[in-house]
Amino acid sequence: MVSPLLAEAVILANIEIIERSPTVEEHKTLWEAVGWGSIDTGMSEQSLTRSVYAVVAVSEGEVVGMGRIVGDGVMYFYIQDVAVLPEHQKKGIGAMMMERLLAYIQKCRSANGIAFVGLFASQGNDKFYERFGFKNYAPEMTGMFRVIEGQR
Repeated sequence: MVSPLLAEAVILANIEIIERSPTVEEHKTLWEAVGWGSIDTGMSEQSLTRSVYAVVAVSEGEVVGMGRIVGDGVMYFYIQDVAVLPEHQKKGIGAMMMERLLAYIQKCRSANGIAFVGLFASQGNDKFYERFGFKNYAPEMTGMFRVIEGQR
């Protein structure tokens, strides 16, 4: 019988985390696969090119995950679009990408400086992000956002 740790190592052995943005098509595929709805690819193309840093997870030549950072690249960072194809979830791929994203932020902040890192967790994924030190600061602080939609 294979130990759970060895089994996890075998599963992750065929995953490579590559430092690059997903292509527009890869982004669209992952976005839709995790249930975030449809996306305007013209808008996502512009957004992707403005990422501070990004990674993709590749398995057997196929992009199966993505994650990126937006912000000013110095003090304010926002982790965005962390997604793994449903059939590849629960295998540690998201954790590998988060570790790489957070390592990048750690390198960017000045030695004596502070970095503010934000993200929004999809419903039910808050425990995943808590493993990386994220927490809900309510009621002392409240995270808020506004969605502005274009004319249709």
